[in-house]
Amino acid sequence: MSEDATDPIVMEALEWFVRMRDDRVTTADRQAFEAWLAADTTHVTAFEHAQALWARFDIMQPDFDRLRRGRPLLSRRGLMLSAVALIGGAAGLYARHRPDLFAEHTTDVGERRTIRLKDGSSVELGSYSALSTFFTETERRIELYRGEGFFDVSPDPRRAFRVNAGRGTTQALGTKFDLKFVDELVTVAVTEHAVQIETEGLASLRLDEGWQVSYGRSGLVQPTEANLDAVEAWRADRIIFQDVPLRRVLVELERYRRDRIILMSSGIGDIPVTAIFETKQADNALQTIADTLGIRVLSANYVTLVYRAG
Repeated sequence: MSEDATDPIVMEALEWFVRMRDDRVTTADRQAFEAWLAADTTHVTAFEHAQALWARFDIMQPDFDRLRRGRPLLSRRGLMLSAVALIGGAAGLYARHRPDLFAEHTTDVGERRTIRLKDGSSVELGSYSALSTFFTETERRIELYRGEGFFDVSPDPRRAFRVNAGRGTTQALGTKFDLKFVDELVTVAVTEHAVQIETEGLASLRLDEGWQVSYGRSGLVQPTEANLDAVEAWRADRIIFQDVPLRRVLVELERYRRDRIILMSSGIGDIPVTAIFETKQADNALQTIADTLGIRVLSANYVTLVYRAG
């Protein structure tokens, strides 16, 4: 999910920014815009930030122009939502140097499949995942670029089995473990035997069967006992959340949808969510969460905005 445009004032500024770039802008629009700028100094700052966001992703301009020309009847709100979708997803859509761009194995949104590796090991890839394998006479190395994989490792005393993801490496000391790399956070859960995890900064730990741990920009966090049914639920096309913060739930649901999800009110991001959803009905899951928590969801043109109600 994008973190650049989550402030409601910035979103309002983005709407004005898109409106002012529209060929259909009127004198009344310009007068209303000037009044909006004059109403609060924070509006000026927000508009400057909106300009900076657009400039940062100026490669999107041809796509925005095609969108505007191709949908002459598209409402201004729809146009704004489409622009935000481009901004929020620009890194994913246009990053020319993404390491996963030429991944050996990928899955589409909602797809999962099992890959048999050269050494007899296997990995089941979850929705919207990508990895490459590097096997030689002296090593077995996997690069997980994004998404999730369940690894069942064949023993080979001559060659360690390692999975690189984010800022760390997980080495199999046994056979089965789940590794998820989403939104710059890596989570490892051990189903059978143990793994050794090393992260940047030389942080290292052994993780035994039935435990899980996460690492990211802040390094390793304290290991916790894993709910293995919840960890592996995706392999049966389900997602289980147990007191998971809403912001993390939205990140997970986004992996099963083709649109961006932007959390507009950061204050609701910590609301705990406990639920079980079918991965093939992610749209229904989002609406169920909205109804249960009393929040608002607005979807249009490949972007979904999540608001505080009221």
